[in-house]
This record gives sequence, C-alpha cells and structure tokens, in this order.
Amino acid sequence: MSTVQDSIIFGNILSTRESAAVWSDKTRTQCYLAFEGALAKSQARLGIIPQKAANEIINFCLDVRNVDMDELRQQTELIGYPILGVVKQLVKHVNETEPGLGEWAHWGATTQDVTDTATVIQLWDTLSLFEKALSQIIASLRSLAEQHRSTPMAARSNLQQAVPISFGFKLARLLATFLRHQDRLKDVEYRLTVLEFSGAAGTLATLPPTAEHPDLGLECQRELAKDLNLKVPEIAWHTERDRIAEFGSLCAMLTSTCAKFALDMKLMNQTEVGEVSEPYVPHRGSSSTMPQKRNPISCAYITAMAATVRQLSTSLFEAMVEDHERSTGPWQIEWIVLPQISTLTHATLKQTADLIAGLEVHEDAMKKNLDISQGGIVSEAVMMGLGKTLGRQYAHDVVYDLCRKSQQENRPLLDLLCEHEEIKSKLSREELESLCNPANYLGYSEAMVDRVLKLTDEPKTHRKASLV
Repeated sequence: MSTVQDSIIFGNILSTRESAAVWSDKTRTQCYLAFEGALAKSQARLGIIPQKAANEIINFCLDVRNVDMDELRQQTELIGYPILGVVKQLVKHVNETEPGLGEWAHWGATTQDVTDTATVIQLWDTLSLFEKALSQIIASLRSLAEQHRSTPMAARSNLQQAVPISFGFKLARLLATFLRHQDRLKDVEYRLTVLEFSGAAGTLATLPPTAEHPDLGLECQRELAKDLNLKVPEIAWHTERDRIAEFGSLCAMLTSTCAKFALDMKLMNQTEVGEVSEPYVPHRGSSSTMPQKRNPISCAYITAMAATVRQLSTSLFEAMVEDHERSTGPWQIEWIVLPQISTLTHATLKQTADLIAGLEVHEDAMKKNLDISQGGIVSEAVMMGLGKTLGRQYAHDVVYDLCRKSQQENRPLLDLLCEHEEIKSKLSREELESLCNPANYLGYSEAMVDRVLKLTDEPKTHRKASLV
C-alpha cells in the first residue's frame, strides 16, 4: 500500500471507492483525452485543423483503453509529465490512419493547459460527491434536531456543566454550519470550474488572428470551454492557484466541522456521561482484551482524517507561491496532495453521515446528568429570578454561597433555597421548583432550532455534472 485510497484494508475507511475512482490513473488519463478530443472538435469547427484529423483524434480519445498505460508510465518517468506521453500515443495512432494527420493533435495547447483542465474536472466530480454526502448529513441532522427540539441536556463550558440547552439546539448549530458549507461548496464550484487553455506563457500566441477570425485564439477558448461545460477564463491562471487553494480550504473546513462533532460525540460517549452512542453494529469498536468496550471508532477515524486534511491543505497554499508564468516545483505539490485531500474529505463526510444517521441518543442519561449538580446547573435561572426582588448582585452572592453549600453537604439546591429566610419570604416552594427545573431554562433553544429548520426548507439550485 502506498496511499490509503489504494489499500485493500483501509480503502473503504480512510477513502471511498467513488472518490478513489475519480483520482485513479484511468480517470485522470480519460480527463486528458476529454480535453484533447474537445480541443480537436472545437478547432475543426473554426477551421484551425482539418475535420478529418479531428474525427480521428476524437475517435481515439473516446476510449481510455486506447492508451498503453505501461508505456505512459515509462514516458512520464522519462519526461516528468504524463501529457506528452499521451499526446505521443495519440499522434502515433492517428498517423497510422493517414501519415501526418496526427500532427494536428494538441494544436496550440501546452502541457499545463491539459493538466489543469483535467484537475478541474476531477475536482468538480469530487465536489459532486461532497454535495451528495452533505445532503445526507443535512437530512439526518434536520430529523434529529426536530426530534430533540425540546430534549433538555447540559451545555458544557470549559468541560464543565454550564446551563441547560436542548439537544436539538446543539444539533441545529451543527446543521446551520453544514448549511453554510453547502453554500460555500457552490461558491467554490463556481470559481473552480474554469477552463485552462492559454498556451506556453498564457497569451495563446499559437493561435494568431486571421482575416476571418480576428480573435481566433479567444474564439477557440470559448468553443473548448463550451464543449467541456466549463467557464471561459478571464485570463490565464497557470501560476495563479487561488482556485485550487480555495478547494483545499473548503476541505479543511468541512472536515474540521465533522471533527468538532466527533469530539463532542466522544466526550458524550464516555462511560461516566453516556448521553450518546455510535450506531450499534456487532463487534464494531470492540477491544481485543476488554470485552465490555464499545469504542467510538467512527469518531476516531473522523478525527484522524480531519487532522490530516488540515495539514495537507496547507500544502496548497505553499503551491500558490509560484515563479513567473510557469513554475518550477510548486505546481507538482497539487499532484501529490489533491488525491489524498479529496479522498480523505469524502471519507470523513461519509463516516459523519453514517454516524449521524444511526446515532443513539440516551435521553435518560441526559436527564440524570442534569441532576448531578443537585440544581447547580440552574443557578443562573435562580439568580435571575431572585434578582427581581433581591437585586441581581446580592442574589448572585446568595446563590453562589448556597451552591457551595449544596456541593459540600450533598443536598439539593432547592431545599437550601426553601430554608433561606429571605428567599422563602419572597418566593413560594412552587415558584422555586419552577426556577430549578432545567426544562424551564432552555432559553430560546426551541425557537432557534425552528429558525434553522426553516432554512432547510429553502429551495437550493442544482448544478450540472461534469462530462467525465
């Protein structure tokens, strides 16, 4: 095994079959052929190359099996780039049908034009996989947030109980984040799906104007973009790599959100807390020595993959620092890390989708944990309730002292409140019971859940798929 996406053992855990297929040698080479075929088609329409040559070029480019992959490997090791190896085989094949005809292949293009456009197509297909996984995550989160809209639980601040919230509120926050990621994905996709066809230094000098076509190079660029279903670049971007780096940023944010959720789930899954469990599958997460263990294995993989994506994504910012009009080295960084970032991100999203879809929620444990502090978790509610008659600062000091006494004597805060002469003269036991009920101090949790759920009902525009 050289990478996780190639691993027989880890391939379906730290990668996915779909994303690994997108970044395989076969698919990458097919993307090269898609460019060369579309280029020949558009140039024949404009009279740049003979139609007969275009027909033969297109015919070769229809099937990646026409490429001898072992020969391509040898040529790539020799030359340093795979494109020339593909073009050589293309030219040779077409010349066999008619000598000299193959020389029209790759007309006016440069290696990076083909490579960058192929990468864009692969990234587009990768974003399509992300989009599908995001839709699954959002649908499951919506259902869970709605179901637990009013389920009380303890919020945690500095790993200690803070005030009550609803579990639906916790999930709705995550849901809102993924909805923002859904919007970000569409923004990234819009800026990313742009053709690269500009020639050696980006000026398209190989396609000079003619009397019939005074903007021949730009016309060819427009025709090629149309055939590949991509946008026309405003200018060459051979060494302007913000589009690629932005994709990496999206991956880092997507996986970090998944990791934040996984961290919360790990903490809530601790034996002493027990508020949630990963979906039950016999023997999943079991220990070789401790039969009672049910480890949060999905959370562990999400954590590891997200951390790796964050590290790899920084390499794409390094790749932005490219020299002049064609770089020496930084560009190849993308070749190394993009397949890993893409497959790891998709695997992280899929692990997260499966985790949320089958999440086991233990409401009884949430209620039990709310009672651990003997009422201390609602001390803010009590302070605010008493503050109306005693003054906020005085009420704070009184409640602070009673909370300490509650912990020291292991007695409910409610009982101590009822025994306090000044407090019981202001509020009845029933009123104090109401203040001490965590379910009565959820703030606007439910309203905020509803607000986020409403966002999921808004129509989303659908994007077109790529050609490969």
